[in-house]
Amino acid sequence: MSEYHYFADDELTCRCGCGLGASAMSRAFMLRLEFLRKELGFPFPVTSAIRCSKHNVDVSSTGKNGIHTTGKAVDIAVDGEHKYELVKLAMFARFTGIGIGRTFVHLDIGSPGKYPRPRIWNY
Repeated sequence: MSEYHYFADDELTCRCGCGLGASAMSRAFMLRLEFLRKELGFPFPVTSAIRCSKHNVDVSSTGKNGIHTTGKAVDIAVDGEHKYELVKLAMFARFTGIGIGRTFVHLDIGSPGKYPRPRIWNY
């Protein structure tokens, strides 16, 4: 049973099968994500959340220490008008990283690193 109202443990778990799970997600991050989901009122299918360092190397250019490895990032399957609404409210909720892909939106609360924050980018 997930401690989060809108998100199941299995969708927040590392996809490689290592066992890193929802409990590794940042509580502060998840509270913001829950706020977005509640306010917008449409499903947020999470396609990627916490990642172990090995899995992050396999699927991302950010290497073994990317933002997904901190539990402060998710990728959400979304398109059309919902994508616009999600990005708009994510800026209001002070997410510091917003990546816009063709079929998903990446959200994070990372701190300044390679690029200044807040930041929006396209994939």
